[in-house]
Amino acid sequence: MTVTASEVATRAAEILSRPASINGLTVPNRIVMAPMTRMFSPGGIPGEDVVSYYARRAAAGVGLIVTEGTYVGHDSAGQSDRVPRFHGAEQLAGWTKVADAVHAAGGTIVPQLWHIGMVREQGQPPFPEAPAVGPSGLRVGADEPTGKAMTRQDLDDVIGAFAEAAAAAERIGFDGVELHGAHGYLIDQFLWAGTNRRTDAYGGDPVARTRFAAEIVAAVRASVSSDFPVIFRYSQWKQEVYDARLAETPEELEVILTPLAEAGVDAFHASTRRYWLPEFDGSDLNLAGWTKKLTGRPAVTVGSVGLNGDFLKAFQGEGAELGSLDNLLERLERDEFDLVAVGRALLQDPNWAQRVLSGRLSELAPYDPASLTRLT
Repeated sequence: MTVTASEVATRAAEILSRPASINGLTVPNRIVMAPMTRMFSPGGIPGEDVVSYYARRAAAGVGLIVTEGTYVGHDSAGQSDRVPRFHGAEQLAGWTKVADAVHAAGGTIVPQLWHIGMVREQGQPPFPEAPAVGPSGLRVGADEPTGKAMTRQDLDDVIGAFAEAAAAAERIGFDGVELHGAHGYLIDQFLWAGTNRRTDAYGGDPVARTRFAAEIVAAVRASVSSDFPVIFRYSQWKQEVYDARLAETPEELEVILTPLAEAGVDAFHASTRRYWLPEFDGSDLNLAGWTKKLTGRPAVTVGSVGLNGDFLKAFQGEGAELGSLDNLLERLERDEFDLVAVGRALLQDPNWAQRVLSGRLSELAPYDPASLTRLT
């Protein structure tokens, strides 16, 4: 039986329009704006253009916005003077305006709290000047330390910085927080054996490597209200090592995720490059699907949604053709995961969600990498 384009559009509008719940938060539909570093915040302060950027997408129907990564208040959290920070009076005042504008437009929003660890952002002068820190002072893909292995005091300082940022997020009106534990940044550097060579309680087997992340989650959970959602983003792949894996089997993944769920994670954001690929042999479930099955927590899927080609092409100056939503809709219908994060398609078109939710798939356009260079 042939399915017409009109029937697909109607089905997409119906399925993606359903509300979802994360702890005490009701998200009005299944569409999430994925966190995407934009670097349009001089001095780490989000200005009126950033306010408009997020509000425009909320007004066009995005159910939940996850902001770009924002530095927590630790000297080594990040080095770019154009990436927003989630600490400081001026910075938080800017974020208050963002949250207020998104709410006025009918959306919900969480900041992504971030510490880059041993990753050095290319082409950016140090800001502030501070040593790169990580579990073992190792960059992803390196064999010799180029930074500082974190001391007990360093661990406590970073844990405290995440907790303080989460408390600030609730205080200034955000709807929850997302902790960035993916892509080879600090939290992920503890999770992955390739960068965690510690011999103390924070290194060794997968449970020990999860301890730092679980302590951050627990501190964040304790710093906010019980119904304030805490989302945890993680990935198998790392920047520069795209075939890296935290877990080779579902059993190994369960060992990693269980302590995080027990510490207070309300939902997991499972980052993949192509959402349609199965994560383990013998099952069609993707990473988000396995995450939901193993933890019982709501799961967000992400990875080239709506496009035919993975997101790395964007950084190589290549575009991407439109991709079918059929596979995504089938997975949502069988409750493999709960929400769908969209990245490049929402950079390309601020009205992407509105077009999809109103059944206007014919109006969608292929991805143009030039959208990376502007804030619209």
